[in-house]
Amino acid sequence: MSDRRTHEVTTADGVTIGGTVHGQGPPLVFLQGGIGDGDLDWQALLPHLTDRFTCHLPNLRGRGLSGDHPDLSFGRLVDDVLAYIDSVREPCGLVGWSLGAALALVAAARSDAVAAVAAFEPGMMTLLDEQEQAVFGATLARMREQAAEGSLTDAVRTFAALPFSDEEIAVAEDIGYVEAAGRYVPNLLSFLQQQTEHDGPTADDPAVLGAVLAPVLMLHGSDAKPLMARSARHVAGHVPDVTVREIPGAGHAAPLTHPKALGEALSGFFSPVQQPA
Repeated sequence: MSDRRTHEVTTADGVTIGGTVHGQGPPLVFLQGGIGDGDLDWQALLPHLTDRFTCHLPNLRGRGLSGDHPDLSFGRLVDDVLAYIDSVREPCGLVGWSLGAALALVAAARSDAVAAVAAFEPGMMTLLDEQEQAVFGATLARMREQAAEGSLTDAVRTFAALPFSDEEIAVAEDIGYVEAAGRYVPNLLSFLQQQTEHDGPTADDPAVLGAVLAPVLMLHGSDAKPLMARSARHVAGHVPDVTVREIPGAGHAAPLTHPKALGEALSGFFSPVQQPA
């Protein structure tokens, strides 16, 4: 039994950030990627952790149990994370996937309520090479066309092809992830547009990474795409207390395709960090 319940907090700008909570034990707050929501991203992982941890699955604003707001800027999303972890009222671990991993690192640099961070492939757009930037731009243009046509599931497939392999997309299709995430495409496009205009602290900034004093587990798949591998090396090169671990056979969709291996890595990292001496 996961003992499912909900938890929510109201942010400084009046948005409710809500998520489901499962399990018992030291708190872990799971930060979703850019495509889905807290439940979609982490449901496969929960059975491997809820016997040892209280797992919080908050949603980005405009997703799942969270309220909507036109301000989807990266800095505002970090503020949402900080508000949520403060509401837990005890030191917690942060687990982030992709966008969530970037949010976790920046939040940890600003909060002493973060006991430890596990970051899985925080793809950092500033590390894109020229060819990758062109592909990214073309992808966003195609997504906008598909969204305007009402083809939201196709737009999810288009975006997922950036970090996922064809095999990973097939798995995501089979479990209903791609179709379920279609409703968030307008929100995702708005976030990506605002992200291009963001000029505040980001997860790639060496000063931000150097301010993360909590232990960090930098996770990546053995089959990660080049940007994800570069991002992992970048984090590992600037965070003071970091351990790098590879998930064999996994790509960017590891929370969906390799939940057992990911759960074992997280349990091994957080148990000694969070349990009292």
